[in-house]
Amino acid sequence: MTGDVGSWKTFGERTVYDNKWVRLGLTDVQAPNGERWEYHVVHLAPIAIGLIVDDQDRVLMLWRYRFATDQWGYELLGGLVEDGEEPAATAAREIREESGYQPIGEAEHLIGFEPLPGQVTAPTDVYLWRDAEKVGEPTDTEEVGRLEWVPLSRIPELAQRKEILGAGALVPLLYYIASRNVADAASGQDQPTETA
Repeated sequence: MTGDVGSWKTFGERTVYDNKWVRLGLTDVQAPNGERWEYHVVHLAPIAIGLIVDDQDRVLMLWRYRFATDQWGYELLGGLVEDGEEPAATAAREIREESGYQPIGEAEHLIGFEPLPGQVTAPTDVYLWRDAEKVGEPTDTEEVGRLEWVPLSRIPELAQRKEILGAGALVPLLYYIASRNVADAASGQDQPTETA
């Protein structure tokens, strides 16, 4: 299959609402079947998320409430990339503001993704650190909740119970676990050993 099979054509977009966090546009599109109409597209600001995994295989997460979906659950720490700011710096800043922890060392870009590409642009980049130190108390008074070092072994169960909120936490966590499992299998760590 070639890359253009099933592609849509766009003929421009007009903004119907705009602020710092979200812009709603109506895009003039033509579907592969030839139909043409205005399609709603929500544009969100770029997001950077930090994943800190410690030497005990635990990840720093925030247990919090989200009113839009009326849910309590775990999230990773992160937020909007400010103008002129590098996404890795955003992730480190957001971790510090929301938790009081300072990531240690260079950030590793773990994954980038668009969580809802059918109608939403929301570029999301995730950065991994292997260590952090407590440098104070959280300073972000909006992002309040209970900080917890959650064992990675609990992530599948928490995801099944819908206690991991949003693609911004689910995608990085499941990707990290899966990529670790692939690396372990490739190095033979999960292979049975032969006995004499």
